[in-house]
Amino acid sequence: MTTIQLTATQTLVLQHALDHNNGRIDWFPESVKGGARKKVLDGLINRALITPSGNDWMVAAEGYDALGCARPGAGAITPEPQIVATVIELTPCESATTGASQVLADEIDCQDPSNQEIAASNDIDPEIEAAVCAIEDAARAQAKAPRTRENSKQATVISMLKRTEGATIAQICEATSWQAHTVRGTFAGAFKKKLGMTITSDKAQGGVRTYRAAA
Repeated sequence: MTTIQLTATQTLVLQHALDHNNGRIDWFPESVKGGARKKVLDGLINRALITPSGNDWMVAAEGYDALGCARPGAGAITPEPQIVATVIELTPCESATTGASQVLADEIDCQDPSNQEIAASNDIDPEIEAAVCAIEDAARAQAKAPRTRENSKQATVISMLKRTEGATIAQICEATSWQAHTVRGTFAGAFKKKLGMTITSDKAQGGVRTYRAAA
């Protein structure tokens, strides 16, 4: 039997990509920075759970399988018996209607004070129950939060590029929590191809490269 072992961080990164970015990897927990992010990416790459797409990394078909999610363009999957995804900390798969994590989420009513009795009757670990409830609460809160073009990360980057002094990749990464390759991919994709923006750059001697949006 082949076992795909995911750390809690790898699971959260993959799940966030599926739930919020159509499979594109551009988010990491706040506590995971610098070299730790590279280690997470390397671990996903080595297991073939993500695949390159231009300047971005996308969740591969094997990544969908590891989370028990339906692959793009396919119905709900039934994992083959030879492949079992083992997750250190269980998180629900909101984008699929099947899989152990979704079943667990369906069995727990986070608003019901009697859910401890439900967990006991179904032999559910209280720590797993708490994790599922916390993630569901966060998802509900995020769904209620208004998101407009004015307060999006892309709008923040555009505003920075329109400044007289422009912005460096490092400054944009700090403002958005994006990785450098995501910033460059956004320049080439969303800004240049979709919005038709012209982005220029220059580098002072001994300095770092600065990017600006042409008027």
